[in-house]
Amino acid sequence: MQEVEDGLTHQKEEFAIKIQGLAMRREELARKEGRLRESLGKFDKFLKENDAKRTRAQKKSLDERRVREQKEDEITVLRTNMAELTDVRERQGRSVETNLAYQRYLELLLETVEEFSEVKDIIARFDTLAATNSALLDRAREAQERTERDRSGFVHSTEEKNTTILNQNNEIAKLQSKLEHLQSRTTKLQSECDQTINNATQKSLLLGQIKMATNNLFQLVKSHVNNRLVATGSTVVQLEKIQQFILDLTNITSDMGGRGGGGGGGGMGVV
Repeated sequence: MQEVEDGLTHQKEEFAIKIQGLAMRREELARKEGRLRESLGKFDKFLKENDAKRTRAQKKSLDERRVREQKEDEITVLRTNMAELTDVRERQGRSVETNLAYQRYLELLLETVEEFSEVKDIIARFDTLAATNSALLDRAREAQERTERDRSGFVHSTEEKNTTILNQNNEIAKLQSKLEHLQSRTTKLQSECDQTINNATQKSLLLGQIKMATNNLFQLVKSHVNNRLVATGSTVVQLEKIQQFILDLTNITSDMGGRGGGGGGGGMGVV
């Protein structure tokens, strides 16, 4: 038991020593962690400062680049303007050199012509003549255009009239053909009409003859019945009376014939 207690005591002491060593190591780790946090904070601050410096440097670089590009554009524009102005100056110089010859000519002209006293008078006269010439050219151009319009209108009118004449000739040809057809038909109808008139004339003549014969028969019948018939001008009525008379006469003759047959030949002599 004593040995066991001694062993436990010895283990407790070793455990206490280990615990103390662990505590010392924990304190050392805490100090190292603190120093590490401090170093990290300083490093983070350093990084942030570097980022800020880099951002400022980039912004400054962009601004400088933008300014440089703007200046380069301005330089390009100025060079272009300078080239244009140089060209204008050269052209104006050549124009001045050319116009100097005119000026010398006008000055020589003033010495020989008494009508003008100054160069500006000659220039004013030239401007007047140029304006008059331009006006005359405008009038000539307008007259030419008016002539062209009139010519075009005349050609168009001529074409329209020719077309109208052609259409009218075609219409006349159609009407002529229609007229010939109508004349042929008229001739045919006239022939038929003449034939109809001839037929009507013959029928009228026949009708007159029939009426005359009927009237004669009617007068004979009337005289035979001792004028007991009423006079009439109607042929139909006359024919009816004649028919009636013939029927009556036929009946009487038939009756008389029957009686004569029974009495001998003396009856026939009476009839």
